[in-house]
Amino acid sequence: MTKEFLVLTAPPGAGVLTADLVGRIADTLAGATSPNVLGDAEAVEFGLSDTNETPGQDIKTAVQQCLCSAPVDINIVAAAERHKQLLVADMESTIIEQECLDELADRLNLRNKISDITSRAMRGEIDFEPALRERVSLLAGLPATSLQDVHDDVTLMPGAATLLATLKQNNVFCGLVSGGFSFFADKIAAQLNFDACHCNQLEIEADHLTGKVIDPILGREAKAARLQSWCDEKNLPAAETLAVGDGSNDLDMLKLSGMGVAFRAKPLVADAADFSIVHGDLTALLYLQGYQAEEIQFKS
Repeated sequence: MTKEFLVLTAPPGAGVLTADLVGRIADTLAGATSPNVLGDAEAVEFGLSDTNETPGQDIKTAVQQCLCSAPVDINIVAAAERHKQLLVADMESTIIEQECLDELADRLNLRNKISDITSRAMRGEIDFEPALRERVSLLAGLPATSLQDVHDDVTLMPGAATLLATLKQNNVFCGLVSGGFSFFADKIAAQLNFDACHCNQLEIEADHLTGKVIDPILGREAKAARLQSWCDEKNLPAAETLAVGDGSNDLDMLKLSGMGVAFRAKPLVADAADFSIVHGDLTALLYLQGYQAEEIQFKS
């Protein structure tokens, strides 16, 4: 009986997981099922039986040796409760490609200063809340029209629209939680059909940013609390949830969820999370749950 699945995912369109490579990997996996192709040349899974006594890390190491330097993510997921019923996603550098505060900083020629604080906060070197207040204080006096200018340049992370469309088709509740700001998050949530959105708010007076964030600030603990609150509302155990993020303020919700995925994350976050996607796009989150390509609603 299959207890776990070894899931390999690669960048879409790169043609990395060839039949030859998958065959060589299969030869190293004693006792695993035959490979099941989830997505042609980009996702494949192997069933691991409950009698398999090889530690997961040893399995990953053996597969990594077969891959050499091929851009493939290796994850082992439990077979039980694999299709999650609730998604909680970070926004910046996860659902969208940008960090909106950094983009706003460009308007004041402060990108280097603010992005440095952003990076240190996301790496966990400084606490999120004081880092957020410090960054926003530097934006005091910026015209509120700059918010729309930044939003006009925002781009979705590859696979984001596909992830949301597929999960929504399968009646999965999707929540967006962001340490970023409502001006951006509300629009992204509406665009992708998220069911709910929780984020921070910038204080604006006389059509200019005051340099302050309206309390309370949504940070690391609040993100996890929001996940738990949605679980309670939906009467779902945490095991049936999927969380995805890239920064240290996402760690609590990643650890709480049944499948916490560090997506193109900072090293501290990737090392702490049970699941990690470095090479693939957000479609990989569907493959981790066992969705086949024909079940996925691919969106550009």
